[in-house]
Amino acid sequence: MKRELVREIIFEKYIEPTMKKKENYIGVEIEMPIVNLKKEPVDFMVVHRITRRFILTFGFEIQGTDEDGNVYAAIDNKTGDILSYDCSYNNLELSMGREKELHQIQKRFQAYYDYLQSQFEQYSYTLTGMGVNPYYEYNHNEPIPNGRYRMLFHHLNSYEKYKNLPMYFHPYPRYGTFSSASQVQLDVEYEDLLAVIGTFSKLEPIKALLFSNSVLLGKREDLLCCRDMFWEHSTHGINSHNIGMFDCELNSIDDLRAYIESTSIYCVERGDKYINFSPQKIMDYFEQEYVEGEYYENESYHKMKVIPQYSDLQYLRTFKFEDLTFRGTIEFRSVCCQPIKDSMVVAAFHLGLKEKLYELKEILEKDTVIYHHGYTAGELRKIFNQREFPSFLNEEQVYQLVERIVDLAKEGLKIRGYEEEVFLEPLYNRIYEHTNPAKRMLSLLREPKAVMEEIIRSYA
Repeated sequence: MKRELVREIIFEKYIEPTMKKKENYIGVEIEMPIVNLKKEPVDFMVVHRITRRFILTFGFEIQGTDEDGNVYAAIDNKTGDILSYDCSYNNLELSMGREKELHQIQKRFQAYYDYLQSQFEQYSYTLTGMGVNPYYEYNHNEPIPNGRYRMLFHHLNSYEKYKNLPMYFHPYPRYGTFSSASQVQLDVEYEDLLAVIGTFSKLEPIKALLFSNSVLLGKREDLLCCRDMFWEHSTHGINSHNIGMFDCELNSIDDLRAYIESTSIYCVERGDKYINFSPQKIMDYFEQEYVEGEYYENESYHKMKVIPQYSDLQYLRTFKFEDLTFRGTIEFRSVCCQPIKDSMVVAAFHLGLKEKLYELKEILEKDTVIYHHGYTAGELRKIFNQREFPSFLNEEQVYQLVERIVDLAKEGLKIRGYEEEVFLEPLYNRIYEHTNPAKRMLSLLREPKAVMEEIIRSYA
């Protein structure tokens, strides 16, 4: 009986919103590292000072403050635009309120960005368009002092207690303080739901080729998008269904619901306390009388028994590359922050291809350039995240396929009639040069007179 009720709640939360009439809105979220060009820690007092000035300048309202009274989120109630800090005060995020076309989003984003840059430059700081803060080792990589982020970092730092799992954990549990993404949310219709998830999952290897932009300098320079590794080999990846791709066939809505049922929950709230526990598959969680977790109070952690409640489903958080949300949208979240001048390229790419969904589906289903060589989409994405191009594929043919897909996105944007195809232009340069922002940065660093500060500024 419990399982049937949980299945009903999951259907109501995730599937039913896609049945409502959609108006094809776009939501864009861009996270950007704050870099102290003096190679010293970012001073959070400087960040708080600039945040307050921004709020006054643009008429935003405070949405969230931390335990020290500092603002970590503010909103423009007219547009829905939000300035926030993701995980730490080293990582600034601009979440743009939903719009029907990209030029409006770009216009407001540029205004906010220009102002913030002018403020940060006064302190020899800069925002920049990189998926990993290049000076992260100099920073205080501390979470925002509130219940949610303290819980999250406690969870990520608990990896050493999972010694008997057949998986590798990387030694960067604080990666949330120095990794940045470019995410887009698009409305999705019930009839297209499976096609969107399945097709865009198969597209992930191509996205790795085009958009990779997170290199852990001096540590993992073999990886062009180490953000994938951060999630997969952390406690978020204990249940592989919580992260990465849908690397299986979803042939029905029941298949999708079953997949959601296989994901895990690792935290809930009780009163004003965030409680963290070992990841529990959601259906198993509700079968238990209680789960033993931990909460933070008076500068230490305490044990607490959690009795499952059906409302706890609101804390089921996954980090899929194609994440179905309770808003009836798909959030595409596998792409690193891009160079700032290319800020809208990620949204434009997904938006144009969603317009041409079934043509894209056919291209990928019939493809023999990257597929049918013995590798799944997930394995191909890992391969294309490597610095060296795989020897078993024809590089020219692969980039011809990539160009065909970008051309399809361009056609989709032209159909929309807002002249958004201009935002795709940077991708043609990447295709022509067989590169992406991560490869370009590594190439620039190989030059005899390479200066990291100049590269950081060029990505800004």
